[in-house]
Amino acid sequence: MALSAQVGIGVTCVLIALVYQWFPKSDYSSIVTEEISDVYDYIVIGGGSAGSVVASRLSEDSDSSVLLLEAGAHFIESPLTHIPLAWAPLEHSEYDWEYYTEKQTQCFKGMKDNKGYWPRGRVLGGSGILNGMQYTRGSKFDYDGWVADGCDGWSYKDVLPYFLKSEDMQIERFKSSKYHSSGGPLAVSYSPPTELTNLFMKMGQELGYQITDYNGEDQEGFSVVQSNVRDGVRSSTSLEYLGKIGNRNNLDIAVKTLVTKIDIKNKKAVGVFYIRDNKKYYVKAKKEVILSAGAINSPQLLMLSGIGPKEHLNEMGIPVIKDLPVGQYLKDHQLVVLPSAINKPYGLTKEQIIGRWAQLQYDWFKSGPLANTGLDGSAFLHLDKSDRGKTFPDIQIIFFNFLFADNLFSLKDEIADEYIAKDGSLHGFSTDVCITHPHSTGTLKLRSTDPFDPPLIDPQYFTDKRDIKTMIGGIRLWEKFSDTKTFKDLGVDINQAKYKFCSAFEFRSDEYWECFIRHVSATEYHHACTCRMGGESDQLAVVDTQLRVKGIQGLRVVDASVLHNITSGNTNAPTIMIAEKAADMIRGKDTVAKYRKNL
Repeated sequence: MALSAQVGIGVTCVLIALVYQWFPKSDYSSIVTEEISDVYDYIVIGGGSAGSVVASRLSEDSDSSVLLLEAGAHFIESPLTHIPLAWAPLEHSEYDWEYYTEKQTQCFKGMKDNKGYWPRGRVLGGSGILNGMQYTRGSKFDYDGWVADGCDGWSYKDVLPYFLKSEDMQIERFKSSKYHSSGGPLAVSYSPPTELTNLFMKMGQELGYQITDYNGEDQEGFSVVQSNVRDGVRSSTSLEYLGKIGNRNNLDIAVKTLVTKIDIKNKKAVGVFYIRDNKKYYVKAKKEVILSAGAINSPQLLMLSGIGPKEHLNEMGIPVIKDLPVGQYLKDHQLVVLPSAINKPYGLTKEQIIGRWAQLQYDWFKSGPLANTGLDGSAFLHLDKSDRGKTFPDIQIIFFNFLFADNLFSLKDEIADEYIAKDGSLHGFSTDVCITHPHSTGTLKLRSTDPFDPPLIDPQYFTDKRDIKTMIGGIRLWEKFSDTKTFKDLGVDINQAKYKFCSAFEFRSDEYWECFIRHVSATEYHHACTCRMGGESDQLAVVDTQLRVKGIQGLRVVDASVLHNITSGNTNAPTIMIAEKAADMIRGKDTVAKYRKNL
């Protein structure tokens, strides 16, 4: 055989080996079922970040039968569900509920029809398939504040073991930390660094901030983003908790199955009605129904089932089973994005991301731009430095290593033309400024009694002027960032934020920034608190501290809707923690004793 032929065969073998190494060993199609039985011990509604965890943990008890019902498709239907940088193209797709708020008067002035776009995952994996994968637990002051408000059992010391149980830390420097652990289902790693990653940290140090582990002892400071990515693949709960465990005889998972109502008899949840293949069905629950449909769908389904504000249900003609403040404490993080074009070929450009080479790098090696989440650095900062160590930070900063080149937020055309980068080859980064604890509170109500109609979402952003003041404070921090030597050497020019749509006000005045905020502020995708957890005396609480719907037996809510108050930072990790803790509550087990012992 000729040498060239031998070399060719050798190269081919290497490539085949690489493909085998990097591609998933299973397509995970077998985990879903076509047949649904008439009765199960537990029915879990919603296969998102929380529901996937709950179903997986409950089915660890071989004598318990569990049914997981997901309205969306299986994640295997699109390869985008595993690609870290594919979160943007998944928005406005069939895997997105694609909700829109009602018209707003205090915000969304630059959005089409003055409505905000709220993406939510309609797929096995839920919004954990659409998010930016930043792993953020929140501040210890968040959880200790819950206990002070009557949520016994939810202090930072109580919840930390459940964060540890779920975590599989991939970052070497954190593996020895008591705040981290390895061996859990959920991977936590660094996204592949870009040339900008260390520069974000350098800029923070130039201003006197510490480089810290924001999931460690102190959230304050600058950090490289910790991401839910394993070997270049999105580490979602549907993949890690369901896909990788394979088939369990006592767990049935049904996709493209929409639950329309919870059946409640004599103040007890006994089953659910659902639609599948355009037919109506019913399934019975012997022990519990666990509602994990998310901060929008969970309150909607409760109200459709007769649990909610009495006056609103009467208006809709729905018989009231239990008068509770469902949907009355809607919280969300608001953000503004400040783009910065730079003079060096750092970070990612649209041309690089959509290029053929990037696709080949990812297909063959799970590397390159597509293996990056797009989130390089994060900072949690107090506006008043005297608050450090005493309470949660006011502001979260996220540094995206690219300029937004697509109209993800549904901006009006004339705003988008000025605000969004048109040149796909332009290098730069985007600074996301976010309020961690907004005072403004919204509501969620039914639009109709049709479960296919989206609910009425009224976030009421910035109706409390304190939120405008806080956001302006965050922008003032960005001004300081832009004035550092590190950023000036990159060519960052604060005048890039001088937009015509706010030209009636003096640039960089409070009035200018308020105009800017009210035009382009958007959701951080952290919708929460619509089925709030609270103590006995909490008039806004829908569930108790065991996550049981008040006054209803056999029904719990387990997802971001039960947050007593929104946490400091991204809400996916707290949602997973809640699901882990809920599973122990339901099973009557303590599975985290070993983690608690080491704290």
